[in-house]
Amino acid sequence: MAGPFPLANHRRLGALLLASVAAMVLTTPVASVGDDLKDKQRQVERSINRAEGALESSSARAATATASLRKAQASLRTAQQRLHGTRTQLAAAERRDAAMQAALDQAVRNLAAARTALAEGREQVAEQKDAIAAYVTSVYEQGDPRLLGFVAVANAGDPGDMTRAIAFNESYTDREDAVLTDLEAAERQLTVREAQVEERKGKVDESRAAAAANLAAKEALEQKAAGEAAQVRALVGKRATVYRAAAAARAADRAVLARLERKERQISQLLARRAQRAVRNGAPGRSDGYLSFPVNGPITSYYGWRRHPIYGDMRLHNGVDFGAPCGAPLYAGAGGVVIARGGGDWDPSGNYLYIDHGGVAGVGLSTSYSHATRYIVGVGQRVKRGQVVGYVGTTGWSTGCHLHFTVKENGANVDPMKWL
Repeated sequence: MAGPFPLANHRRLGALLLASVAAMVLTTPVASVGDDLKDKQRQVERSINRAEGALESSSARAATATASLRKAQASLRTAQQRLHGTRTQLAAAERRDAAMQAALDQAVRNLAAARTALAEGREQVAEQKDAIAAYVTSVYEQGDPRLLGFVAVANAGDPGDMTRAIAFNESYTDREDAVLTDLEAAERQLTVREAQVEERKGKVDESRAAAAANLAAKEALEQKAAGEAAQVRALVGKRATVYRAAAAARAADRAVLARLERKERQISQLLARRAQRAVRNGAPGRSDGYLSFPVNGPITSYYGWRRHPIYGDMRLHNGVDFGAPCGAPLYAGAGGVVIARGGGDWDPSGNYLYIDHGGVAGVGLSTSYSHATRYIVGVGQRVKRGQVVGYVGTTGWSTGCHLHFTVKENGANVDPMKWL
């Protein structure tokens, strides 16, 4: 059984097929285009069929619960990734915070050193100014030493006295120049140190502003991480709840399938016993093309093994699915006798019907129909090839109107395409 393939996927596959066809038309010789296109078409059809038959043997409850579980798991993964990203950003912000604090501490130390140097410079300038003030006071009280020196030179009694007077005058002048020079140098240095203090005050302010901004960002990240962690915890709880629901639905499905398998085995055993008698009296014939198609509609899922999307194990799709609208007639593939009829919405097969066709090509041949809306033939009734036996439906574990058609040889399932 299988539901209709999603329309969006049909369109995507259709677009892919058209693109492939266009490419082959451009690159393949005309003589082989037809065969290649048919091969490609069959490959795409088989891919579609496998997808359509993927939910074989699963109830709507199990499918819904599994879809909810996958959604919860995806949401949890997304939330965990988001939380990891936020925590990574937070760790980087914390590293920046430490680095900025170290830079701020260094800037504060540099500012303190600059202020100490500025104080020393101001003290040095003050000392120089005190020396100048003392000199001015001396000049005012005693007269200009240079003028006194000139008087001493003029009054010198001999050349030696004159030489000593000139040397004294020059020495005093040099000392005065040195004092003025030191004052100028000290004032220049003071200006430099004042500029350094202002610069380092700016560095401190910048470091504090950057640290404050990073701290605000860090606090925002901490709040974000806390919120995301809470969301992860909530999603973990939700996943656990959804997981239990999915597990319960799967367990219920397995129990129903176990009952179905017991019923199937009983019918298969009955068919095997009938086959032993039928083979002795059966027609030799050929299997290929012996059965007529049971419904007018395309094949939507072929016979074969596939991995179940809900349970994860490999399961046999034991028949062929035909897409047809609900109410479309179902036909007997060959003449035979109805040997079983039953089921309902509670049964995974829905409403089912088995027809024994007797011995054909050395085997006991039988066919079965599933998911019909109703049947119009009963157990023990003989039917002819092409006779209407029921109508297409979507009963049981089905997601859309279709026919699940099986063929058995001596009570064992085989690929129906061998006989159709």
